[in-house]
Amino acid sequence: MPDDTVLEMRLDRRSAVIALTHDPKLDDLALMEALRTDAFYVGALGSRRNNAARRERLREFDLTAHDVARLRGPVGLYIGSRTPPEIAISILAEVTAAKNGVAIHAVTTVEGAKSVGALEAA
Repeated sequence: MPDDTVLEMRLDRRSAVIALTHDPKLDDLALMEALRTDAFYVGALGSRRNNAARRERLREFDLTAHDVARLRGPVGLYIGSRTPPEIAISILAEVTAAKNGVAIHAVTTVEGAKSVGALEAA
């Protein structure tokens, strides 16, 4: 199972973990274990709604509020990505910024940009 793999990897402050399957049975357990490590970046693909539901499920796993708050998602920077390669670039850009300690303005993340877009459309 993915959570066993995360445990075996001995993640540290140089590690980044991104859940990609969209399957809560796989992603949630791996994310739970990753959030308990010193990994500098832990995130997941998915919509804002799915990520909100994922955070609720993770709270049931006895994670601290701080641990759950570390989860990034939807992952990536908002650059208008449509294709898988473009999505990969947006994700790697966000991971690189986190690794280098660069603060990303909220509207630049996929989550933040979509939230602002929803507010502007209302």
